[in-house]
Amino acid sequence: MPESSFNRTEPFSELTVFEASEIPTAVVEARNVAMEDLPALFDATFTGLFPTLQEAEMEIAGPAFALYTRQPSDTVDLEIGLPLTSGLTQALPLSRDLIAIPSQLPGGSIAAMSHTGGYDGLGEAWAVFTKAAVDAGHHPGLPFFEVYVTEPNPDMDPADLRTDLFITLS
Repeated sequence: MPESSFNRTEPFSELTVFEASEIPTAVVEARNVAMEDLPALFDATFTGLFPTLQEAEMEIAGPAFALYTRQPSDTVDLEIGLPLTSGLTQALPLSRDLIAIPSQLPGGSIAAMSHTGGYDGLGEAWAVFTKAAVDAGHHPGLPFFEVYVTEPNPDMDPADLRTDLFITLS
């Protein structure tokens, strides 16, 4: 599969701005999710999404992501999913409670930076990244998203995780 800016081998070691094309995705959309409920939602989504897409013969085009459609507060609105080589044509039930729907990663002007380390450091990484974008004269907008480049597993050191952060620019 060809490498896109959303699916890079090398991390974004500094603020990087590029023009991106939209990428089709299969996502579970969730609204008003409490922060403490996110790990269970991620687990349930990916437990169902991978086998369902394989059964539907959809080709996954890169690592998992979460796309945030509003600024987080006590709750968050987001899409959790996987990029695809071609668009999903119908909703796919994953479980009794979850349904995968077609969506897309945004195109246009995008800023990127990588975070290496545990997920507990993402809040600080987002703050540093957003400040760097604003200081460079950019205007961050919505949506923004995380691409989970390193697939986590129970035996790994969280310091080895890499998450690429992306902000759409207006």
